Amino acid sequence: MVKTFFITGTTTGFGAEMAKAALADGHNVVATARNSKGLTFEGATEKNFLPVDLDVTKKEQIDAAFDAAIKKFGRLDVVTNNAGFGLAGPFETLDEDQIRFQMEVNFFGLIACTRKALEIMRTQSPSGGLIQQVTSIGGQRGVPMFSVYCASKWAVEGFTEALSHELKPEWNIKLTNIEPGGFRTEWAGKNMTYGEKNLDVYSHLNAKKSMGERHGKQAGDPVKAGKEMYKLAIHPEPPLRIVLGSDAHGAMEQKLKTYKENIDKWASVSTSTDVDEGK
Repeated sequence: MVKTFFITGTTTGFGAEMAKAALADGHNVVATARNSKGLTFEGATEKNFLPVDLDVTKKEQIDAAFDAAIKKFGRLDVVTNNAGFGLAGPFETLDEDQIRFQMEVNFFGLIACTRKALEIMRTQSPSGGLIQQVTSIGGQRGVPMFSVYCASKWAVEGFTEALSHELKPEWNIKLTNIEPGGFRTEWAGKNMTYGEKNLDVYSHLNAKKSMGERHGKQAGDPVKAGKEMYKLAIHPEPPLRIVLGSDAHGAMEQKLKTYKENIDKWASVSTSTDVDEGK
């Protein structure tokens, strides 16, 4: 059965690779970007492809993009919220505008797209669909020099997990948090932004140097990631969350081990705060 995919942030990286995979398998794709004029993919035709301008911080553009998708294809089966960027630097070097914009794009833009997707998927016939949230391993563990970026991704993780418990089974709407590790995309390259304040007390941390040394050397292949994201999108029982990349997998294993050790160590304190029986 032909499905319709709505993917944000398709200029490069995961979004572009997922669009390619969906088109190659015979599906329709609505590909969005802040400037969609240059978007082109092998196999895209007027019948199966719709490029749309979308800045996820602008509600009117969100509404227009989803409306255009429905007008052309009639329904949405997969919405992949991939648009986002990284903000790097010690917390005190980040100014207020940078912090708020990070949250506007990575969190508030994503939940605005999710709201629109839910409205469509609940009411179309037959109802149902999948919403993929591209978060990060930074949505599961704190990474130095990425405090606000991690905050934005943790917010998406919590939002999506809570939302998964609100949806009626008969709506047949599924949710997946996709948590990539390091991949050879432009995330650590031209798409990265940095704290603008220079503070000598943080001279031991150099975000630009660290990202420059890392860019292009990450373990992850975005082509493979895009294909796996596509496979997850058409899977009958996609997981609520999944890490992508061997580095992310290792980091999650270490986190689970550390969490278990901490929970066990402080169990007597945790369980000592209930009301005493009989009171």
